[in-house]
Amino acid sequence: MPANIPTQFSTLDDAMDVNGHPVIFFDGVCGLCNSTVDFVLSKDQSGLFRFAPLQGETAKKHLPPSDIEQLESIVLLDDKGLHRHSTAIVVMLNSLGGKWKIAGGMLWIIPRPLRNVGYRLVSRFRYLIFGKKETCRIPTVKERDQFLP
Repeated sequence: MPANIPTQFSTLDDAMDVNGHPVIFFDGVCGLCNSTVDFVLSKDQSGLFRFAPLQGETAKKHLPPSDIEQLESIVLLDDKGLHRHSTAIVVMLNSLGGKWKIAGGMLWIIPRPLRNVGYRLVSRFRYLIFGKKETCRIPTVKERDQFLP
């Protein structure tokens, strides 16, 4: 089993939602994070991704406590394991395909430590720049099947 699969999972299949979809864990009260979810929903024509707030039950069940307590990164869980920070964004873009895959490839060329410096800088000031909501995002009726608690 890859090293980045949380220890509470016995297999990669257990690490993904019951239908085998990658899950994007996001800060449910972050304006930027919610905009990222909206972006992915608008580009994900095949309904590949599932979404869960880091403050929710799914995150508590599937992520290490440090990811939940720090709320510093979007976390993407797929069949290859957990992806954090800029790598989660690259994997997300690659999975969307088309021009987004090209954008992901261009980001991938940048060394991860350098990508993550930029990611962490934006993350540090995201509430100040993009705002913070009082409650987690509530999915629309159309989106409900893609959201996990």
